[in-house]
Amino acid sequence: MEMMLWNILLTGALALVSFFAKTLWSEVQRLSILLNRTREEVAKEYVTKAEVHADMNRVIDRLEALDAKLDRLMERP
Repeated sequence: MEMMLWNILLTGALALVSFFAKTLWSEVQRLSILLNRTREEVAKEYVTKAEVHADMNRVIDRLEALDAKLDRLMERP
């Protein structure tokens, strides 16, 4: 009788441990999927360094052109 009770307790403990392990594993999988989706969304919203440098160069070129025009305007009598 004592051995049967011990087997029942061990089986119950193993069932609980298995249930929690399965629950934790499914949560890790869910978080992994969410992390991958987040990475995809971040890539859509932000620009790369090359794009920023290209845009900044365009702005600087325009400002230099405006500066040259203002210099010519100031030189006129």
